Amino acid sequence: MSEITDITIQAVKTSKTSFCRFITGNDAGSTGSHQSGFYIPKCAAPLLFGKECSRGENQEKRVTIKWQNNIETNSRFIYYGQGTRNEYRITRFGKDFEFLMDKYVGSLLVIAEQENDYYLAFVLESDDDIENFLSYFNLSTEQTNQLINVEQFQSDDEKTKQAIADAINNLYEFPQTLEMGRMAQRIFNDIHKITDNNVCDSPDTILFDWRKVESDLFFALEDKLYRGIYSKPFANCNDLMVFANTVLNRRKSRAGKSLEHHLSAIFTANGLVFEEQANTENNKMPDFLFPNSECYHNFEFPADDITVLGAKTTCKDRWRQVINEADRVDIKYLCTLQQGISRAQLKEMEDSNVKLVVPNSLISSYPIEYRNKISNIKTFISMVKEKQNRIPKHFLIKNSL
Repeated sequence: MSEITDITIQAVKTSKTSFCRFITGNDAGSTGSHQSGFYIPKCAAPLLFGKECSRGENQEKRVTIKWQNNIETNSRFIYYGQGTRNEYRITRFGKDFEFLMDKYVGSLLVIAEQENDYYLAFVLESDDDIENFLSYFNLSTEQTNQLINVEQFQSDDEKTKQAIADAINNLYEFPQTLEMGRMAQRIFNDIHKITDNNVCDSPDTILFDWRKVESDLFFALEDKLYRGIYSKPFANCNDLMVFANTVLNRRKSRAGKSLEHHLSAIFTANGLVFEEQANTENNKMPDFLFPNSECYHNFEFPADDITVLGAKTTCKDRWRQVINEADRVDIKYLCTLQQGISRAQLKEMEDSNVKLVVPNSLISSYPIEYRNKISNIKTFISMVKEKQNRIPKHFLIKNSL
């Protein structure tokens, strides 16, 4: 874990209140918005003013924010509550404040309250730093844009809580990540009467619903299995570090495979034919190959009817990994939960023939001129279905045997 991630985690752990969110194009002015500063959701109002402000009046508060690299700003918390406005922002960072530049879009902003008018703030740029921070607090990318609960994060839905309690009652070890995902899907589907038709109609929202339940399920099981260990003193510092690393590595492993497992279930519900981790060339293994490796290695099979998809929760750095995963296919698709990427990175992706697939609700966090080039999950599925409908059936039947 990098030094900046360690410092950020410690700041959050010792803070009075803390918050994290991805920096979006709206913050940097790359979505066409003329707003200034960082937008803060209403749920995080206690970070700024200690409580939610009352409609009908504007409020502001002057604070000192110390950023990484000893950058310090005399900033302003402001609530716009007059007229039709009802929003919170942090403004006044000084001229040429770097973290509001386009290149930081998609980075993770973390703010930790130390005193009433003194805050620490950090911007985590790399995929590793972002994922290590989120894994430490057992947060998924979609559980950002809110106050950080340093104890644990749980669903407020009583039916889900009870279903999770029932599911882990007879578990005495962690299941494989695939089974963990399937358990979460069964819990959500049973409670909400979800069928394959529902999954086909709303894959972009179902993905988030399943991941939310999986996160709660994992945290509940973790607490059950580990409570007897961490409730007692450790014999020495080395034992403590071994235990902490075990916990963190398991969190990262689960989070890293979650997106793939749920996408696989969505593709199956939609009747797509695909192969996971199929070998293409030189031990290259894309996350998803449509329809299968047999078609890929049959050079009589049209390359245009082959689709390759990578799956990465964040992709500021890792998107380049998909470029060379299948030599026969010119265009590579990448499904990500990344909330915004800079114009420069999007241009580089475009030049490298990498096309993004993003859940529909996240597309608005991307620069406006690139949104129509990004597919949501439902559109991607439709595109693959169209290809597979024209593929001779014997190719698809062989794959399913």
